Amino acid sequence: MYDVIIIGAGPAGISASLYAKRANKSVLVLYHGESQLEKAHMIENYYGFEGGITGKELYENGIAQAKALGVEVKNEEALHISATPEMNYEVVCADNKYEGKTLILSTGNKKLRPNIKGIDEFDGKGISYCAICDGFFYRKKAVAVIGNGDYALSEAGDLENIVEKLIILTDGLPAPDTDKYEIITKKIKEIRGEIRVNAVEFEDGTSLDVNGVFIAQGTAGGADFAKKLGVALNGDSIKANDDMSTNVPGVFSCGNINGGLLQISKAVHEGAEAALSAIKYLKEKKE
Repeated sequence: MYDVIIIGAGPAGISASLYAKRANKSVLVLYHGESQLEKAHMIENYYGFEGGITGKELYENGIAQAKALGVEVKNEEALHISATPEMNYEVVCADNKYEGKTLILSTGNKKLRPNIKGIDEFDGKGISYCAICDGFFYRKKAVAVIGNGDYALSEAGDLENIVEKLIILTDGLPAPDTDKYEIITKKIKEIRGEIRVNAVEFEDGTSLDVNGVFIAQGTAGGADFAKKLGVALNGDSIKANDDMSTNVPGVFSCGNINGGLLQISKAVHEGAEAALSAIKYLKEKKE
């Protein structure tokens, strides 16, 4: 059991981990995939670097700093997060499960919406981004999950005992390593429907009749986890209070997932604020 579990190892998440660890809390940071920060060729507007610094260097320095302080930092993909009856938070990865008294979401604002015709038109009308949230509406119906990684398989697992037919669509990418589900690797041309989704059309001219399509490309972002936990959103961003708390007790968010100014300075500030709020929450919960 950790005092604080942080999802994301960018400036916001690492900043949160430093403040939480210095308050003598047990802290776990989980991250997976390439950070947006790593893609920055040169950062010249951040305090303390006269000649600038590459995004990759800054990212790696942050993780090294957290580890040196004693923070557990693990490169594992968080696939599913849920609240326990005790109002702790369980994070499920491919090979491990972790439980924390508080949760800080700092994944950045990952846009998992694929560039497929019909995605925006049928958002909320057969297009969903959360199997746990919306699976119930597709009882005994046919659905497709778009994705080819562990996240897509996790979403499929949440749907398989609810729906009548489940197919994974990789949209031209390699098939995941499983024989549990029917998989179609064709490139998708369009998602069709009238009032709601009723079919997926492929570029080869064939089509698949479905009642719903669940989007699970790449790795899950903060908004995906927020939906599963009942955290309020504003579009793709989390609605965080000034102290980085959310509407769900014990869940905090910081950095780009909160929207607004997408700058490192803001992310670092919000990470510190989220950690201090989590520390305060833990104290009040104990009392």
